[in-house]
Amino acid sequence: MTTPMVDDLQLTAVQWLRQETQQGFAEHRVAGLDGAVHQKVGRRSHRVVVSGLLLPETAADDLATLQDKASSGAEVTFTADIVTALEVDKMVVESFAAEQVPGSAGQYAYTIVLAESPPLPPPAEVSPFGGLDDLGGLGDVGFGDLAGALGDIGDAAGAVTGALDAAMDAAKAVQGLAALAGGLGDLTSLSDPLKPITDKLGELRSLPDTLGRLPGLIDGLGG
Repeated sequence: MTTPMVDDLQLTAVQWLRQETQQGFAEHRVAGLDGAVHQKVGRRSHRVVVSGLLLPETAADDLATLQDKASSGAEVTFTADIVTALEVDKMVVESFAAEQVPGSAGQYAYTIVLAESPPLPPPAEVSPFGGLDDLGGLGDVGFGDLAGALGDIGDAAGAVTGALDAAMDAAKAVQGLAALAGGLGDLTSLSDPLKPITDKLGELRSLPDTLGRLPGLIDGLGG
């Protein structure tokens, strides 16, 4: 039998080991069905319970080591025959208890509970439009061009918005010109009083072309 170890600490006088594995299931009731449907949502962490003695020769140092590992909460490596078939890399000390045995100077009894601590999965990556370009096989059914089509519509919509903003600016310019005319009474001294308006109206010339392209872009999504 291989001597159980927590990191580099040998547990030479183990009296009892217990390994537990529990599946994780979500229970769903179905009308008219006796019993329930169980959906697997992921296995719970493997747990190992170890009970033994710390022998007098190294009991004080071994006890201090186990207490330090339990209080720190840091991950540890556990090796023993009982976990040979399990893919367990790291564990954490879930609980630790120690007792001094009366009449046996320098000898301690202990129970330590270790729980599997698996590595976290890689962070999720989100790409534009839900990552359609990255899903295997969807390019064959035309989803690969969806982002480009939506991008064209977005550009056209932005152009329309800019043209409408220009129209609002032109209206404000007309109002400002009217107020100026009312205050001065004579606009003949102005070199080009209508220039602000003509500039804004020039920005609106692209609006019909932009609006004309929108139906074709939208029809392209349906195709």
